[in-house]
Amino acid sequence: DLITIAFGLRNVTDKNAALRSMYQSLKPGGRLLILEFSKPIFEPLAKIYDAYSFSLLPAMGKLVANDSESYRYLAESIRMHPDQDTLKDMMVEAGFERCDYHNLTGGIVALHRGFRF
Repeated sequence: DLITIAFGLRNVTDKNAALRSMYQSLKPGGRLLILEFSKPIFEPLAKIYDAYSFSLLPAMGKLVANDSESYRYLAESIRMHPDQDTLKDMMVEAGFERCDYHNLTGGIVALHRGFRF
């Protein structure tokens, strides 16, 4: 049994309720995988990524899609999303066990995993 969500949890208003619902939906032995934007773990990368997200990305959105606001929302939703350790703690609070995560692209994206036993 497996539940996956990719680049969607940050748009959920009540993440704790969503995680509890995912836990309840899984059969024992099932796992949850969450692929989501996260927080860069290398400070110089974080500064570059922040500048890109809040300056260049909305400007490109305006140029390509005539819609800078959607790209500004993307950057803001990423910033408001819990960091790696906080999301892991939220998964544990929802009942998941053996929770861990793997940073990808220096933490810009993280893959979280938890099990229901």
